[in-house]
Amino acid sequence: MQNILFVCTGNICRSPIAEGLMAAALPDARVTSAGTAALVGRPADPLARELLLRRDVRIDAHRARQLDSEMCTQADLILVMEDVHRLEVRQRFPFASGKLFRFLGPRGDVLDPYHLGIDAFTCAMAQIEGGVKQWVERICQLSKR
Repeated sequence: MQNILFVCTGNICRSPIAEGLMAAALPDARVTSAGTAALVGRPADPLARELLLRRDVRIDAHRARQLDSEMCTQADLILVMEDVHRLEVRQRFPFASGKLFRFLGPRGDVLDPYHLGIDAFTCAMAQIEGGVKQWVERICQLSKR
């Protein structure tokens, strides 16, 4: 799993947070993110940057990108924040279905904290940290095989 792609809606909150945390945990992997309705060119939300900075993770260079076919082709693993993203990616890029997973699995969605304040961002951060930890463990187990 060398190429990991995170997907959310605007690509300025959840997926950049996940990208930053996963890249820090798996420095040899290529970790990227994109949005199904990206706010193209915008930096990560200031609250996302602030919460990651508290964890010594910087995403200052992040700029939102629109999900496209090439990104899905290059990815070994595509992790989406909500089930609606999984359905949209599957519909738009059916070839990616075998490597497409809901980030939190059956535990649910990471709700979008956009414009909802620090409490919503803190909640999303906690969910994303837990999800990254579980995916890192899975990826490391697969790498040992």
